Amino acid sequence: MTTYAVTGATGHLGRLAVAELLARGVPAADVVALARTPDKAADLGVPVRRADYADPATLPAALEGVDALLFVSGSEVGQRVPQHTAVVEAAKAADVGRVVYTSLPRADVSANPLAPEHQATEELLRDSGLTYALLRNNWYYENYTTRLPQYLQSGEVTGLSGDAHVGAAAREDYAAAAVTALLDPPAPGAVLELNGPGFSLAELAATITAVTGTTVVYRDSTPDELGAGFRAAGLPAGFADLLVAVEESSARGDLDVRTPDLERLLDRPAVTLEEFLRRSTAAVAA
Repeated sequence: MTTYAVTGATGHLGRLAVAELLARGVPAADVVALARTPDKAADLGVPVRRADYADPATLPAALEGVDALLFVSGSEVGQRVPQHTAVVEAAKAADVGRVVYTSLPRADVSANPLAPEHQATEELLRDSGLTYALLRNNWYYENYTTRLPQYLQSGEVTGLSGDAHVGAAAREDYAAAAVTALLDPPAPGAVLELNGPGFSLAELAATITAVTGTTVVYRDSTPDELGAGFRAAGLPAGFADLLVAVEESSARGDLDVRTPDLERLLDRPAVTLEEFLRRSTAAVAA
């Protein structure tokens, strides 16, 4: 019997991964949902343990008896190195059999301002003695489709990245790939760059137009204009500046990754942007 655990089980990716494990026939008793707030994971149908990245004392008991761990990166930018260090140390102490970590595209060389924390975590795993694999997930379609009502209302997609390619894919595909890596582990130390077919923001706008029948165009912004828009939407100034820096990184091509790794793990083509947008527009209409 193998015990599988998923960190961040109440988050978007973690929930999908737990559901995917069950869908593939893993008994619920063999899946452990690790969550900062266990009550929020009660509907997952599997055993739940408290695991708070910011409270290292919760981690040893959470990882006890775990054979394979899906280590979903934390969401608190600026705090992830100490938090991830605590997870790795607890995994070592619990003698976890293998770890699958969700990282960032080309984390070792990317100029993306989010990359250093992922790079540090990758180094922690390399030095830990644990058996691990790195899944460098590209952007989610959901990063864009959650803003679909805004795009349709304004008639434009704005950004800095112009024709730069973004290797985004559906969150459900990343979750399915992660589960494959848990159930059929790649070579120890494998680094997999996961990306979908990809698109530019201009192509995103054109696809929205084709799917919805509402004309949406891409418009280049300046960093100052983009930041002002984020702040006007209610985002704190520091976070708005971070998002602008991420967009500048994308414009430099840091998300332009094109490998077959995701489709190999899925054993099928990744969901296309058009297909995902059709689902999203149906949900908006409903």
